[in-house]
Amino acid sequence: MTPYLTRRHFLGLAALQTAAALGLTRIAAPAAALPSRPAAPTDYAPAVVVGSGYGAAVAALRLGEAGVRTLVLEMGRLWHEPAPDGRIFCSTRSPDRRSMWFRTRTEAPLATFLWLDVVNRDIDPYPGVLDRVRFDAMSVYVGRGVGGGSLVNGGMAVTPSRAYFSEVLPHVDAAEMYDTYFPLAERTLGVNTVPPDWFESTPWYRFARVSRTHAHRTGLRTTFVPNVYDFAYMRREDAGEVTRSALDGEVIYGNNHGKRTLDRTYLADALGTGRVTIETLCRVKAIRREPDGRYVLTAERIDETGQVIETREIGCRHLFLGAGSLGTTELLLRARETGTLPGLDPRIGTGWGTNGNIMTARANHIWDTTGAQQSTIPTLAIDDWSNPDNPVFAEIAPLPMGFEHWISLYLAITRSRERATFTYDSATDRALLNWRREQNEPSVAAAKKLFDRINWRNATVYRHDLFGGNRAFADDFCYHPLGGCVLGEATDDYGRVRGHPGLYVTDGSLIPGSIGVNPFVTITALAERNLARVLAEDGVGS
Repeated sequence: MTPYLTRRHFLGLAALQTAAALGLTRIAAPAAALPSRPAAPTDYAPAVVVGSGYGAAVAALRLGEAGVRTLVLEMGRLWHEPAPDGRIFCSTRSPDRRSMWFRTRTEAPLATFLWLDVVNRDIDPYPGVLDRVRFDAMSVYVGRGVGGGSLVNGGMAVTPSRAYFSEVLPHVDAAEMYDTYFPLAERTLGVNTVPPDWFESTPWYRFARVSRTHAHRTGLRTTFVPNVYDFAYMRREDAGEVTRSALDGEVIYGNNHGKRTLDRTYLADALGTGRVTIETLCRVKAIRREPDGRYVLTAERIDETGQVIETREIGCRHLFLGAGSLGTTELLLRARETGTLPGLDPRIGTGWGTNGNIMTARANHIWDTTGAQQSTIPTLAIDDWSNPDNPVFAEIAPLPMGFEHWISLYLAITRSRERATFTYDSATDRALLNWRREQNEPSVAAAKKLFDRINWRNATVYRHDLFGGNRAFADDFCYHPLGGCVLGEATDDYGRVRGHPGLYVTDGSLIPGSIGVNPFVTITALAERNLARVLAEDGVGS
């Protein structure tokens, strides 16, 4: 039976809707409610999960299924209640305070159009759905809210090449992953594929077909890419039968309809077990271990202005860190350097990378129109990953501006071997990323080599007006942060943090810097594999 038709799933969705309607920051199906406050000064749950992105959502569901009372702590808000305009998320083309995490201006990947500052908007500070975390030479886009990055990504559910997966994670049984855990992740995430007949005929994907023609003319291969957006819904959008989302320019600030985000898949099922509670606007600041082996988290509850309104301690026997590559790494670095978790592995904070992300755009001929109508959900990619001299997987990305602009936009994923480390800065109480700008050069060169071929064969040129600084390649941000707590190094081969029984990492920080495609299916499948072993061997919940 599909997970979306079970009683448990509907119970979880009902809990989310009820919490949203009542403005609650604690979400639970009735049987799962934790005590409001125990008499002791420390709240307690047998298992705590930090974060609610892909790896964290897997942990929440599998722990709940195993009967383990589990508390999920998410620093963002729940996105289920419409605002006065009737939308949960704001429009991409008309962003408001819902767009960005406590910013006064949006920070979209495209900085300008025709060198004019017409893309971004002034907004009021609010716990919005998208954050751009800035370091000296790199910034990282992350999702904020129940569902993490699933709320703001393009939904491209790509499985990496088996050979590259085995190269990146040699201690993981690839046969087990590709036979069991990748299919399990795809089923639970609700992965589907665009119907080819509709794709070939609809105006909404003309932009992708034009890029495909140019790639094939160059001798390059393209491939359809699965997605978690419901393409049956998208076809009904096209027919005018339902409210538009992907066909109304929505994606980077959230989709109001059609997309199978984690709050509608894994997390709904987790809540439906009756054993899982999610607390929102709850930011974990510190972790320590008591002499009896319990882990104690110091957590701040914030309001919608960002003010801390409560600081409390939460205890557990088993702690699963799923706060993402940045969040998990920072928590463990802080604990190691401040001595609250002495003896943490020195390799924590290493092996971080951008998954080789580079964005670029081409200017097409006047007869190669990309279309005023563009779906925001990518379905096609240029797959030159098997090229031994220059492996690149380049998503054909939409640019839905509502008018014809003749632009082909791409997010290239290159085989980057560049890695960085995080260090803890006690003065700011932050993890600092030691990434140097010159580390982008191999990825830029790889993307340029591919797109130079396309431009030469099609007599086209790069756009220099989109990314600021008159650049053809955007190399100062990434969507796919990976590493920091690498599997088999900072942890054992199943995400157990070395020297600290009951402490686990279950997110993209386990993957050392690169996986060659959009990483969320790999993160999900790896978490499924790790949780299966942990639940079988570690006595979680006892």
